[in-house]
Amino acid sequence: MLGTLVNTGAVVVGSLAGLAIRRVGQARSTPSQQSLAASPPYRHAVTELVMQGVGLFTIALGVKMALETKQPLLVLLSIVLGGALGQTLGIEEALERLAERLKQLSASSEGTFVMGFISASVLFCAGPMTILGSVQDGLQHNPSLLLIKSVMDGVSALVLASTLGLGVLFSALTVLVVQGLLTLLAAQLQFLGAAPYLAEFTAVGGIIILAIGIRLLGLKDVKAGNFLLALVLVVLFVLLAVRLHLIS
Repeated sequence: MLGTLVNTGAVVVGSLAGLAIRRVGQARSTPSQQSLAASPPYRHAVTELVMQGVGLFTIALGVKMALETKQPLLVLLSIVLGGALGQTLGIEEALERLAERLKQLSASSEGTFVMGFISASVLFCAGPMTILGSVQDGLQHNPSLLLIKSVMDGVSALVLASTLGLGVLFSALTVLVVQGLLTLLAAQLQFLGAAPYLAEFTAVGGIIILAIGIRLLGLKDVKAGNFLLALVLVVLFVLLAVRLHLIS
């Protein structure tokens, strides 16, 4: 569990640093009453540009991961069926309700709280390093991969929190729960480290991350949370294909 605890701590530290930068930027950009009418909207322009940069990077990361697939048909089936099931079950709505509850507990008034929580939670947990690192930590008590992921997530949390605010900080709870469970179940999930499973899981995760990037850019309000079941379905589809000797 050491890797998960460090990873959670890295998200917390990165988020706090990002929130501090956000507060400093807001304080510096608050005009005095005398110059209110003459002050140009610099803060809005910079915030928008930073958000676009985060969105573009997220899209690039998602595309890179999606191209890892060796079985695109399985990925397509997983995304389509997973999205349909997620929409039917209301996964995104459940995540939004959870985020709203956390927002109330934190007494935050930020309009970006929900987006920050969902976007950061998916970004930090939908990648291959989440599975590989958790399994490695659980079976071998070797947290090295999660420690590398911790640095990456900490930097990402800083950038996201500086633009999306407090919701990113609460995504640390998601990291703790998801990676903690994966670490505890490492013995049963060891097979996920095999190439066929990892490639397709990575591809599905990349498509979900791509959806987050599209949402961050404001191109379309894609309900990325509704696709999370695709991560489970793709593992089941690959398992079935392996058992039927369709892939190896």
